[in-house]
Amino acid sequence: MAWRGWAQRGWGCGQAWAQPAGGRSCEELTAALAPPRLLGRRFNFFIQQKCGFRKAPRKVEPRRSDTGTSGEAYKRSALIPPVEETVFYPSPYPIRTLVKPLFFTVGFTGCAFGSAAIWQYESLKSRVQSYFDGIKADWLDSIRPQKEGDFRKEINKWWNNLSDGQRTVTGIIAANVFVFCLWRVPSLQRTMIRYFTSNPASKVLCSPMLLSTFSHFSLFHMAANMYVLWSFSSSIVNILGQEQFMAVYLSAGVISNFVSYVCKVATGRYGPSLGASGAIMTVLAAVCTKIPEGRLAIIFLPMFTFTAGNALKAIIAMDTAGMILGWKFFDHAAHLGGALFGIWYITYGHELIWKNREPLVKIWHEMRTNSPKKGGGSK
Repeated sequence: MAWRGWAQRGWGCGQAWAQPAGGRSCEELTAALAPPRLLGRRFNFFIQQKCGFRKAPRKVEPRRSDTGTSGEAYKRSALIPPVEETVFYPSPYPIRTLVKPLFFTVGFTGCAFGSAAIWQYESLKSRVQSYFDGIKADWLDSIRPQKEGDFRKEINKWWNNLSDGQRTVTGIIAANVFVFCLWRVPSLQRTMIRYFTSNPASKVLCSPMLLSTFSHFSLFHMAANMYVLWSFSSSIVNILGQEQFMAVYLSAGVISNFVSYVCKVATGRYGPSLGASGAIMTVLAAVCTKIPEGRLAIIFLPMFTFTAGNALKAIIAMDTAGMILGWKFFDHAAHLGGALFGIWYITYGHELIWKNREPLVKIWHEMRTNSPKKGGGSK
């Protein structure tokens, strides 16, 4: 063992397949430099084994984030975070990756509409009490001395001047702003990429389908989406109501992400997606389908107006072309999925889902009626 270590340290034999400088093999270098007593047959055989059969260490290359058939690296859009260093894990059986997202989409949509039906029941039940509480509050305000410059009173005045739709989407906008601020924290980048970007090649598949709906990395992307949501909020809430709108909006975010998953798996163009565009496309498509003769305008070009029906047709045509041609600036599959879901829900879904909620409401009513009251018992 001592001779082996000395020979390896002295001449560096066995480190790689390449020959030493000067074009001489490792065996010739040993014969030229070694003392005569080391040139026995057994030692020469040992040197040949070490020099001839030891492989060079293999260089491990990191996996790319894009595993498409083209082999090119994923070209990042300006609207998504830099994820070039993120390792994705595409399944060798891509269709199997859609099983869990499919069950999550169906289950979450059912829970969303069921919760909305119960929420509406509780809201209707408490409106009478709220009415009397409001009368009492107005009477107390009339006999109390008025305070000038009360900040809380100004906030309440501003809040009461908002429409029902604007008050409904205020919480959605606040959630999007909060998540946008989390993206600015460097220590949270890995967590945000894992849970707030949807990608069928990621280890986490289901929860990002919902969380990414409230996630924006670009300030311009978030501002544009929230402006469109604020603009259509009054119309969509007047059509659907507050509770039904929330169920449609949350379900639309999950459904549009599932359509994006299907498109990415089918084409092999994996990559992260985020933003509320899919859900907002559902809102826009629902309003345009319900009011096709309404007049719309582009924010930067208010002098040009067009009908809502024509605008919806143009958006669907553009997203269809983007999905087929593989445009990567937007997730066109998610946009198209959200728009088609909005059209379907206004045309058929409202009759099939929302108007058939009565059995669930009756079950909830019986549970509330038969439940024992707090502090009391059966006699």
